[in-house]
Amino acid sequence: MKLRKIISLEYVIAFILTVFFYGHLDFSWLSFILFLLLPDITMAGYVINSKMGALCYNMGHSFVIPAILLVIGFTLSIPTLLMVALIWLAHIFLDRALGYGLKYDEAFTKTHLQQIA
Repeated sequence: MKLRKIISLEYVIAFILTVFFYGHLDFSWLSFILFLLLPDITMAGYVINSKMGALCYNMGHSFVIPAILLVIGFTLSIPTLLMVALIWLAHIFLDRALGYGLKYDEAFTKTHLQQIA
């Protein structure tokens, strides 16, 4: 199996686990559906230029912020924060499983996942 397929499979599994925990915590499925694509609003930065677009997109599609929100939500028992973090992480996992990676400044279509054979 090619490395790219293995990495994609890992992201599919991570997406499924995120959805499982979301359901286990009994959060609203309507909210999940409504907000799953919300992080894609970060593509609006491309209206300015490709450098700003890549910066905005990568901020919205990096694991750092939703992971921090997940830890804070879990530690302080804030269900809304947990819900937001899980939806955000699910979005990122789904994007990566579909081959959409973090963007380089040069073009929207040039991603870090393209470097993996």
